[in-house]
Amino acid sequence: MGVAGRRVTTAPPVSTRRAIRIWLVIFMVGLVVSGLTAFPLEAELRLGSSILHATPIPDWMPQLTEWIDRVRDGVIATNARYPFVAYGTDWLAFAHLVIAVAFIGVFRDPVRNVWIIVWGMIACVGVIPLALIAGPIRGIPWGWTVLDCSFGVVGIVPLIIVYRLIRRLERESAATAAHPAGSS
Repeated sequence: MGVAGRRVTTAPPVSTRRAIRIWLVIFMVGLVVSGLTAFPLEAELRLGSSILHATPIPDWMPQLTEWIDRVRDGVIATNARYPFVAYGTDWLAFAHLVIAVAFIGVFRDPVRNVWIIVWGMIACVGVIPLALIAGPIRGIPWGWTVLDCSFGVVGIVPLIIVYRLIRRLERESAATAAHPAGSS
């Protein structure tokens, strides 16, 4: 019994393998969404800008609004005159989808494929110097560069959790192998 005579119920513990899969799905869905949204950039920017202008945000954050409008106008002009340049973002989108597929190996055999998690964490760390170097070279505003860095920081969190869970699974598997159920 808990406080004031109320029954306390606890959720059954989630198995380590299931927890790994849940965190992997979260990470993989993030990659897929990032990839899919890289295809229709012009339509997204047109829609985003019109929604932005229908709110009080332009009054509160005029620099953000100017930046979004500048990017929208740049993408529209580039697509109108040089549509082949968008092929680069198509490959960016495809890369996100392919990277998500790579994590299926971890889903199937986490201990054997832990190296994919390590590789993903290295890639997340690599986002930061890329954004800090390429952002200023390409004229990206500082706030946007920080936002780009946050993708690496946020992305590494589920991977660290999965890495630790895989190490736990490895220990659990070793303990089970050393002391099989029903043995004395």
